[in-house]
Amino acid sequence: MEDFPFSILFGTLAFLIIVSGFFSGSETGLMSLNRYRLKHLADQNRKGAKRAQRLLSRPERLIGVILLGNNFVNILAASIASVIGFHFYGETGVMIASISLTVVILIFSEVTPKTLAALNPERFALPASYVLEPLLKILYPIVWLTNLAANGIFRLLGLSKAQVSQYDMSAEELRIIVNEAGTVIPQRHQQMLLNLLDLEKVTVEDIMVPRNEITGIDIDDDWEKISKDLRTSQHTKLPVYQGDIDQIIGFLHLRKAIQIFKDPETANKDTMRAMIREPYFVPAGTPLNTQLLNFQREKRRIGLIVDEYGDILGLITLEDLLEEIVGEFTTDPSATSKDIHIQEDGSYVIDGSASVRELNRILEWDLPTEGPKTINGLIIEYLEHIPDQGTSLLIADYPMEIVQTTNNTVKTVKIDADWKEKLKKDTD
Repeated sequence: MEDFPFSILFGTLAFLIIVSGFFSGSETGLMSLNRYRLKHLADQNRKGAKRAQRLLSRPERLIGVILLGNNFVNILAASIASVIGFHFYGETGVMIASISLTVVILIFSEVTPKTLAALNPERFALPASYVLEPLLKILYPIVWLTNLAANGIFRLLGLSKAQVSQYDMSAEELRIIVNEAGTVIPQRHQQMLLNLLDLEKVTVEDIMVPRNEITGIDIDDDWEKISKDLRTSQHTKLPVYQGDIDQIIGFLHLRKAIQIFKDPETANKDTMRAMIREPYFVPAGTPLNTQLLNFQREKRRIGLIVDEYGDILGLITLEDLLEEIVGEFTTDPSATSKDIHIQEDGSYVIDGSASVRELNRILEWDLPTEGPKTINGLIIEYLEHIPDQGTSLLIADYPMEIVQTTNNTVKTVKIDADWKEKLKKDTD
């Protein structure tokens, strides 16, 4: 052994430490890859991405070949280090070599490459795939036997591959990704994506026009009144009913209704009836994402919401549904909703029938939406009785003062959402 070129052993040991670092970094890099970005790169015909995607399609084989190579290299390195240590220091040298090699492998073959690979997974994983894929083909019989033994242990433990996650992304995980997108997605677009994810949590009742606020045409009225209603209507589609809204006939598009008045001789109820389209009903409790698809499939823009007994609860339009995604089409609250009246002191006088969700969306408030749908319902649920005029209360940090009531409802309420800021200015 005196004439043995130990420089070769030292060189081999250094090479094995580098190879061990390659296997460790490759494992971390491949497992840290963003699967969706990897698919995007593969779709762009990046060869490294395609190889990595093939390797990750069978993770048990990938881990098998990496661990097989890493353990073989580390054991071989330990053997060489023991030979070198024994030659120079005898039996004590074996212990010194083992401790030294453990520290070196920990620093240079584990911590450093894995940290770098976790920070830059693509730079490690994609080039590594050029080595690992052919290596897997060469060592496949050994990897197959290893995985066979491992699967046998899994079966003994009552586990199966079907229980392994397939990287399915939940809505909440997607929400986190959108929130953390930062400058990649404009803030306005971020909010639209988040609103889109929230559609399944909101039902048609949350955004409907309540039954008592539905504007329509009563076919039992005389023709002069019907003509006036058609000429002065601010809506493009009107429900037509007989007597009351429960006796719905259908919907009339005002663009078609204009044709009625071109010829005075044919301007009558019969002509109007011929232009009415049959009503479209929406079951109560339908999530907004489902209703959006239903509107598209049925080629409808307006529908009547009915309960389990067939009674009409309200009306929903495609425009109202789209506003849940893109927001209001105007920034002026008074122009957006007739239920909101801005006061000179910055407070708001709001009709009791105003939708809680609509107020939250328009005024960027945070009133509770679990429960009653309107301000009137929110106040009555909170107080458990019909309040008197002048009653003050605090709901979710929003001071409210009852302005006007009737026998069974809160008609108007004053809400000062900026009271904390005003109090801070007065204190300063």
